[in-house]
Amino acid sequence: MAASLSTGLDVHFAIPQSDTKRPIFFTRRKFTIYCNSSKSCSKPPRNPPVKRTPSLSEQLQPLSTTTLPKKDQAGLLSKPKSTWVNPTKPKRSVLSLQRQTRSPYAYNPKVRELKLFANKLSDCDNSEEAFLSVLEEIPLEPTRENALLILNSLKPWQKTHLFFNWIKTKNLFPMETIFYNVTMKSLGFGRQFELIEELANEMVSNEIPLDNITYSTIITCAKRCNLFDKAVEWFERMYKTGLMPDEVTYSAVLDVYAKLGKAEEVVSLYERGVASGWKPDPIAFSVLAKMYGEAGDYDGIRYVLQEMKSLGVRPNLVVYNTLLEAMGKAGKPGLARSLFQELLESGLTPNEKTLTSLAKIYGKARWAKDALELWEEMKSKNWPMDFILYNTLLTMCADIGLVEEAEQLFMDMKKSQHCRPDSWSYTAMLKIYGSGGNVGKAMEFFEEMSEVGVELNVMGTTCLIQCLGKAGRIDELVKVFSVSVEHGIKPDDRLCGCLLSVVSRCESRADVDKVLACLHRANPRLVGFVKLIEEEVYCLDTVKEEFKGIISDTKDDARRPFCNCLIDICLSKHLNERAHDLLYLGTLYGLYPGLYNKTADEWSLDVRSLSVGAAQAALEEWMGTLAKTIKREEALPLLFSAQTGTGTHKFSQGMSNSFASHLKKLAAPFRQSEEKAGCFVAKREDLVPWLQSRLQT
Repeated sequence: MAASLSTGLDVHFAIPQSDTKRPIFFTRRKFTIYCNSSKSCSKPPRNPPVKRTPSLSEQLQPLSTTTLPKKDQAGLLSKPKSTWVNPTKPKRSVLSLQRQTRSPYAYNPKVRELKLFANKLSDCDNSEEAFLSVLEEIPLEPTRENALLILNSLKPWQKTHLFFNWIKTKNLFPMETIFYNVTMKSLGFGRQFELIEELANEMVSNEIPLDNITYSTIITCAKRCNLFDKAVEWFERMYKTGLMPDEVTYSAVLDVYAKLGKAEEVVSLYERGVASGWKPDPIAFSVLAKMYGEAGDYDGIRYVLQEMKSLGVRPNLVVYNTLLEAMGKAGKPGLARSLFQELLESGLTPNEKTLTSLAKIYGKARWAKDALELWEEMKSKNWPMDFILYNTLLTMCADIGLVEEAEQLFMDMKKSQHCRPDSWSYTAMLKIYGSGGNVGKAMEFFEEMSEVGVELNVMGTTCLIQCLGKAGRIDELVKVFSVSVEHGIKPDDRLCGCLLSVVSRCESRADVDKVLACLHRANPRLVGFVKLIEEEVYCLDTVKEEFKGIISDTKDDARRPFCNCLIDICLSKHLNERAHDLLYLGTLYGLYPGLYNKTADEWSLDVRSLSVGAAQAALEEWMGTLAKTIKREEALPLLFSAQTGTGTHKFSQGMSNSFASHLKKLAAPFRQSEEKAGCFVAKREDLVPWLQSRLQT
C-alpha cells in the first residue's frame, strides 16, 4: 500500500473593513490535503479533532506571520531601528514556545524542612562568606527539586543570586530555564535589570531556551526601571523567535510604547491584538486612556470608552481614576462629571485618587458650584481623605476663591494627626488671601509659617509679593523677598514676572527702585532691559536684540507675562510708542498667537491673554490698522469684535470692565454683546465713520 502524504496549505482571508480608520487585518486558515503515491486524493478523517480554545500565543500568531514587516535579523543585541520585526525567516530555533511547567513543590515530603533552611539563608548576613557558611548546613542533598524549592523560597534578591551562582558552581544537574526564571523573578523585585539581562544573555550563549516567562520578566523589570528602550528591544527579540506574549506582557508593552510617546505603535499593537482574538484587560485600557489624556486627545478618550463597552470590559476603580485624570488633562470637566456619576452608579466607592482628580478638574475649570457639591458629598458620605486630597481641595478653593471653605479645610488639617498643613497648604491659603487683597491675613499666615517651622516655597513667596504689591506695601514686600531669599528660595521666572508687575503699578520712583533692587538679585539682565526702554536715547534695533535674548532665556509660560508687564511699565511712564514697539516684538516672536483674526464676515481682536495695559495697546494698534485699511479703500467685513473673556475667578481683576472703560474714553462705537459675555461688537456702518473722524484729527 502506498504511503500517504499530507501538507498544510495556508490561505489568507481579508476581514471585512467596517471602520476605514483601522488597518485591514488578515486571518489564516489552514487546510490539509491528503495524498498517496498513486496521486489520488483521499478524504480527510471523518472524525475531526475536538476544537479547543486557542492559547493567547496561538491567537496572536498572525502578528508574527502576516502583519509584521520584514527586518534585518542580524545582531540580536544591536539597537532596534523600528518597532516590528519579521520572525518568519528560516532560522534555527533556540527558544521554547510554551511556558515552563512549574515543579510540584507540594509533593516534596521535605518541603517544611527546606523552607526553614531557606528562611535561615534569607536572615543571614549579606556577605558571601556568611552565606556560604550557612550553606554548609544544608539539611538535604541539593537535588534539582530541593535546589529549586530553596531558590524559590529566598526573599532578598541578593540571596537568590548568591544561591543561584552556588548551584551553578556545584554542577550537580543541568541548569534549566526554570532556574533562570525563578532567579530573574527575584531580581526583578529588586529592580536589578543589568543582572537580569546578563543572565538572559548567558542563557542564549549556553543555548538554554528563553520561554514566555523569561521574556515577560525581562520586559516587566525593564519597565519598572524606566528602561523603556530596553523593554522594546527585548519585546522585538521575543517576536523574532516567533514566541507570543501573554496578557501581562502585552499590557506592559503597551504601557512602554505609551511612555515612549509612540502613540501610533500603541494603537497598532492594540488593534492587531484585538483583531487576533486578544481581549484587553482593564490595565490595557488604563494605558490607552493615560496616553490619550496626556496628549489632551478627547476623541481618543472617547474611543477607549467605546472600545470597553463594545468588548464588554467593565471599568474598575483604577481605570476610572485613569480616565478622570485623562479628562482633566484634555480639559473636559463635563465628561469627567458624567464619568464620576457612572462610577457611583456602578456601585464603586471613590478613593482618594478619584476625588483628587475630580477636585483638580473642577478647580481648573473654575466650576464653583460643582466643587462645593463635591465637598458636601465627601463630608456627608465620609469618603476617604488623605494629605494630597486635602491640599488639592485647598488649591481648588484658591483657584475658585472659596475663602470660607478653604478656612474650614485648613482647620480640619490642623486638627488631623496624619494630615498636618505643609508648605503647599499654607501656599494655597496665601494665594486665597492674596487674590482677595486680604493683606492682614496673608501676613498672619506668613508669620505663622515661621513659628511652626513650615518652609516657605517660591509659589508662596510669589503669592504674598503679589498681594503686597497690589496693596502698595512696598517696604513689607522687600522684607518678604529678602527673608525668602535668605531661607533658600530661588526666584523663578514667575516670581520675576510678579516683581515686574509690581513695578508697573508703583507710583513713586523710590518704590520703583526698591522693587527693581529685589528683581536685580533674581534677574539682573531683566532690570537692565527695564532701564533700556526708559532711556531718553532709544534705538528699536537694540531693544529688539536685547528683548529676543531675554525671552529666549525665559521659560515658555513666563514669556508672555514678561512682555505684558513690560508694556504696562511703558504705559505707566507714558511711553506709548515704546509700548506699541514691545507689542510688535511680542507678536513677532510668537507670544500672542491668535491676537488678530479674520473671516469673510467678521474681524476680531482677542485680548484674553493680555494684561489690561497690553490690551489697550493692542486695541489702539488694531484701530490704527483698520484706519489705514479704510484709507486704502479696501473691503471691510460687516462686523468687528473684541473678546476680553469674563474672568471666572471670584477675585479676577476685571479685564472686561477696564476694556469697556477704555472704549468709552475713546468714544469707540463698540457695545457689549447681548449674546456673549466679555465680547464687544461694532458694526461696519458705525465703526468706519468713527475711524474716518480720527484720521481727520
